[in-house]
Amino acid sequence: QVQLVESGGGLVQPGGSLRLSCAASGSIFRINVMGWYRQAPGKQRELVAAVTSGGITNYAESVKGRFTISRGNAKNTVYLQMNSLKPEDTAVYYCNVAFVSSNYWGQGTQVTVSS
Repeated sequence: QVQLVESGGGLVQPGGSLRLSCAASGSIFRINVMGWYRQAPGKQRELVAAVTSGGITNYAESVKGRFTISRGNAKNTVYLQMNSLKPEDTAVYYCNVAFVSSNYWGQGTQVTVSS
């Protein structure tokens, strides 16, 4: 069974930065995509960024130029560097690992951007 552990969330002022990390363990076999989603109170969960095993990235338009997703050398880790954070970025951020026919989610890490 695949387990995902996220870390790096916290409270930051507008304009600040945070770096989220996600480490996958268990039956990690041929991961196709690793990504980050977020869900704010009263809102639907949305894709923030994703990266394929081949290094192809995809970002939500709202975070382009501010967030950067990257894979770790171990290939079972993924990071989300978040710069120039805005209050509207406040949400629970979830790590997602997608295989060819299944996907797994972490428990989420809270990111709060407030002055």
